[in-house]
Amino acid sequence: MKRIWLTGASSGIGAALAEELLHAGHRLALSARSSGPLQAFAARYGERVLVAPGDLTDAEQVRAIGERIEQVWGALDCVILNAGTCEYVEVRQFEAAMIERVVSANLFSAGYCIEAALPLLRRGERPHLVGVGSSVTFMPLPRAEAYGASKAAMRYLLQTLRIDLASEGIDVTLVSPGFVDTPLTQKNDFPMPMRWPVERAARHIAARLDKRPHEIAFPTPFIAVLKLLGSLPSSLQLAIGRRLARNEDNA
Repeated sequence: MKRIWLTGASSGIGAALAEELLHAGHRLALSARSSGPLQAFAARYGERVLVAPGDLTDAEQVRAIGERIEQVWGALDCVILNAGTCEYVEVRQFEAAMIERVVSANLFSAGYCIEAALPLLRRGERPHLVGVGSSVTFMPLPRAEAYGASKAAMRYLLQTLRIDLASEGIDVTLVSPGFVDTPLTQKNDFPMPMRWPVERAARHIAARLDKRPHEIAFPTPFIAVLKLLGSLPSSLQLAIGRRLARNEDNA
């Protein structure tokens, strides 16, 4: 039975993954801005759930969450950084503040959580750091400047941490989902090929965590297509991206 800190646990992949991990018998510290869904997990699973809500873009609140986990459990065996958001750039009205919001929610929050989590992971059993990125990092896509940049930074952060933490026996896994049917993606106004139900995505991730792979990317055909397109010369990527952008404009 692992002691796991899961962020972004109130909805979407986080909530579905919490369900999978609790069903498997683990203990979970659950974080999100909204405490209601976290309290619902506690009502169902009792003392195996540690409710730890807060704004993860606030370093002080994250530090307090880490201290609470330390007081109750003393250590962590796994941290799953799933919290994040998505906003799309409208280039004719480019808003730098949007870049700041998205990077803060997707990258800076992860940094605060890692700072709080590493001392607890160092006391844990077979410690494992997991971060949820995105398949968007395999190829530039229209309107994804803010989201893609934040997730590309997340990829680099985790890949370099994998190197620097290896000597301490802390494994690092990056999760790179394609389209998953969540409250966030339901706001998208464009086609989402090979979209998975959130329960399927959570099962896929949970089933692979024990193997501690460097990356969990899915769906496999979608990832293969994106990687292929991402390997094309930049002129061809530009042509494809412009076609996608025109399709979105005409939707």
